[in-house]
Amino acid sequence: MTGYGKAEQIYLTKRIVVEVKTLNSKQLDLSVKLPQEIRSQELEYRNMVAATLQRGKVDVMVSITDTNVEQNTHIEKEVIASYLKQVKEISEEYNIPQSADLAMLLFKMPGIFVTPEQQYDENFFEKIKETLQSALDMTDDFRKKEGEILKQDLIKRKDLIVQYLNEVGPYENNRHENIKNKLIKNLTELTQSGKYDENRFEQELIFYLEKLDITEEKVRLAKHCAYYEETIDEEGAGKKLGFIAQEMGREINTLGSKANDADIQRLVVKMKDELEKIKEQLFNIL
Repeated sequence: MTGYGKAEQIYLTKRIVVEVKTLNSKQLDLSVKLPQEIRSQELEYRNMVAATLQRGKVDVMVSITDTNVEQNTHIEKEVIASYLKQVKEISEEYNIPQSADLAMLLFKMPGIFVTPEQQYDENFFEKIKETLQSALDMTDDFRKKEGEILKQDLIKRKDLIVQYLNEVGPYENNRHENIKNKLIKNLTELTQSGKYDENRFEQELIFYLEKLDITEEKVRLAKHCAYYEETIDEEGAGKKLGFIAQEMGREINTLGSKANDADIQRLVVKMKDELEKIKEQLFNIL
């Protein structure tokens, strides 16, 4: 599930910024980018992310900058002076004209720019953890809001399946009579006299209609839909809802194969369409 959170705070002269981005994934796929000086704390940060977000493709970026410009990277004047002296000596010794771009040449030499070594205490590491947790909480809230929208969509799809299921009733009432009339017509056309054993015909018709009866499928599908809505608010309901959706699919497929009616088949197709949308959305929840 997508999510985003960003938090920052200043501790002494340090600005700590933590940014968290998430995309949907069945497992926790975590990438943590840290400044070199705090990499020793990476495992602890990873555990914090796993405890809060649990799953998803998660990118965590931590940056630390110094608000005191004197503590930022500075130029080593003594090193430049040494390079300049050597360049002049070489130019004079070998009669090499000094370049007009001497300054540019010197600034490309190694050791000119130096970043002072940072010293961090336990309080500073605690501030990083606080900032990280704030960003994680913001991301989790973002995902919960998106989850609520997703929940309403899942309920809407289920309600549509129930609606289509209820619409099967009127067509089912006419289905038995249509099947009976169709069989009588075909039987009359196959016999020369148009006469047949009505008792035997009624027995065969009852057996045939029992094979095509969809009452059990309708009842089971309605129960699955009710159980689906009961389950949707449970903690970590994703897998369970997936299993329920599979059972719903079995009943819809059986209903379609036994319907033997174009209008009911049309409703079955609509139910399958909504069920597929439910299955796609279930990949986005725990």
